[in-house]
Amino acid sequence: MALSVWVRRVQDEPTHNDGTRVLVDRIWPRGVKKADLEFDDWNKDVAPSTELRKWYGHDPEKYAEFSKRYRAELDSAAGREALQRLRDSVHGKRLTLLTATRDVEHSQAAALAEMLDGS
Repeated sequence: MALSVWVRRVQDEPTHNDGTRVLVDRIWPRGVKKADLEFDDWNKDVAPSTELRKWYGHDPEKYAEFSKRYRAELDSAAGREALQRLRDSVHGKRLTLLTATRDVEHSQAAALAEMLDGS
């Protein structure tokens, strides 16, 4: 069964097509109340390390290297376990990765979606 992976911002209104909605940021998004966010899981263990996130600084020029380093982090035992937990949390064929990042195209959620699409 092929999994369809979407990436959306936490500020985006949920749709009936979102499927399983998982927040994949390490820290809770500022200004968002937990009671107001429609999500099925918060998998902060699948997020990049604090060190990698700070190094990247959401600089699009560093995205390719960030994605490579992030993939290496997820190739560790803890990373593989977090990825498996993410896969196990999905009910159905669609997964929506939620992030607070403004530039979704150059986010860890986009890199994660690429990895999941390729697995």
